Amino acid sequence: MKNNYLAQFFGKSQNYTDIPNRLFAEYNVKKGLRNEDGTGVCIGLTKVSDVVGYSKEDGKKTDAPGDLYYRGYSVRDLVANKRPTHGYEEICFLILFGYLPKKEELERFCGVLKEMYELPYEFLETNILRTPAKNLMNKIQHAVLALYSYDDEPDDIDEYKTLLKGVNLIAKMPSIVCYEYMSKEHYFNRKSLVLHYPLKEYSIAENFLYMLREDRKFTEKEANLLDVLLMLHADHGGGNNSTFTNVVISSTNTDIYSTICGSIGSLKGPRHGGANLKASEMMDEVIGQIGYTTDREAVKSVIRRITGKELYDKSGLVYGFGHAVYTISDPRAELLREYCETVAREQDKMKEFEFYRLFEECVKEVIQEDKHRIIPTNVDYYSGFAYDMLQIPRELYTPLFVTSRLVGWIAHNIENKLYDGKIMRPATKYVGENVPYVNVENR
Repeated sequence: MKNNYLAQFFGKSQNYTDIPNRLFAEYNVKKGLRNEDGTGVCIGLTKVSDVVGYSKEDGKKTDAPGDLYYRGYSVRDLVANKRPTHGYEEICFLILFGYLPKKEELERFCGVLKEMYELPYEFLETNILRTPAKNLMNKIQHAVLALYSYDDEPDDIDEYKTLLKGVNLIAKMPSIVCYEYMSKEHYFNRKSLVLHYPLKEYSIAENFLYMLREDRKFTEKEANLLDVLLMLHADHGGGNNSTFTNVVISSTNTDIYSTICGSIGSLKGPRHGGANLKASEMMDEVIGQIGYTTDREAVKSVIRRITGKELYDKSGLVYGFGHAVYTISDPRAELLREYCETVAREQDKMKEFEFYRLFEECVKEVIQEDKHRIIPTNVDYYSGFAYDMLQIPRELYTPLFVTSRLVGWIAHNIENKLYDGKIMRPATKYVGENVPYVNVENR
């Protein structure tokens, strides 16, 4: 009743709140913080990471092969030279401290993380098992905010204290994510409640698989694939929505728990962290239509049904392709394809992998033929396939993104505290009319 009552006011309000697109150009306002050529408006300086997808000279944008750099190191080199385990932990060290650690430094850092794996006493019972929720991202926000109450100095935003609190969150997030999922499945889907405590001899990737699987078993190649996924999602520059959200909130001098919650809320959106889920759902529909065919024309036909707004969500978008920065290639997708093939061979799923490869090739051909442009495969396309092979439920795709991206949020948070320090307060241009006040009796 109340909603219907308010609807009439909402309808009338559109006459007073409409902002025509032409005004953005007229006042030179960057809609969505985007330049006219689609590139992002620069909103800060960083030494944490760099996302390369094009170059600009004399104001002209030129497409370029993609690369991602953590503290100046290409992610291609970092993944190519990773150790069998603890690759993500080495990336965390690099992103947080700015250099690649020596062996003993990495071992000490991993030791610190492992000492922080355990959740506080009764945290699991009080904050997770007693309050299950259908949406895991919202529950993860709740758990992060609950950790505020277990911190003796939660509002201390000193840079070093922020680092300590951040590393503590990185160590605990796999347990929070797995336990939130188990609690939800038990309460809403009536499944048996199975909880495994993290083991200190395991890396973050290994522990995630160990805690998630009822039998606690996983192969080295599976753990290695998840380790690479965490490495590839660890950071993506300071301009992506969730990182920018973190820095904006942090600039008010609020606590780290509030800033991380803001980032999680941003990442929850399907335009940001939820994109890999859309790609997986799209592929389900594609496979349901044509199966794991090797017929190239059948694949191209189904792609044209997607771009023609006939199939899946009828948006015309082929999820897992195209990117806001990468123009020719996404290095994360190329690296992930490699590791997916290794696990696909181990699991006898090469038929599925070869179909993904064929679909990828056909999407690029169709876009080139029909729209005369190059479109890159992005990381979301293969990450969904990778998670499926790792038996990770789809509800955990975006929470896993949180687990990985935490380190990037924390590093940018600290960097901004150290080298900017101002509250972020962009301006907007008022384009409404000023009107004289009229007494309520005369309206």
